[in-house]
Amino acid sequence: MTIMNRVMNFFGVNEDEEQLVEENESGEAHPSPTKGKSNIVSLHSQKNVRLMLIEPRVFEETQEIADNLKSHRPVVVNLHRVRRDQATRVIDFLSGTVYALGGSIQRVGAHIFICTPSNVDVQGTITEILQDDAL
Repeated sequence: MTIMNRVMNFFGVNEDEEQLVEENESGEAHPSPTKGKSNIVSLHSQKNVRLMLIEPRVFEETQEIADNLKSHRPVVVNLHRVRRDQATRVIDFLSGTVYALGGSIQRVGAHIFICTPSNVDVQGTITEILQDDAL
């Protein structure tokens, strides 16, 4: 399995499940006849999902993250470059943003979070490995 397939599977995008949608001359969308006789047509194409990586330095850059979430783009936020009090404000703001959009926010590492809108489902968890001083 290639890295691209792993990333696509992580975000729930499988090529087997996608339906091709063609447009006729009048602009109406209909499913491709070669992909079965399903009456379900997906209006949101998963091919255009772009994962944004953002490393804010000040709280004011948080609006850019919220704008990406509003545009249905998942965002990985690295808070290593902001002060601790500013990082707390950023996470509070983003928590409210993803709640309002029906999305989610998860910690994926030390000072690194993934914020996802409602159209992206994150499966699995990452546990924090604590170093044991006895080793």
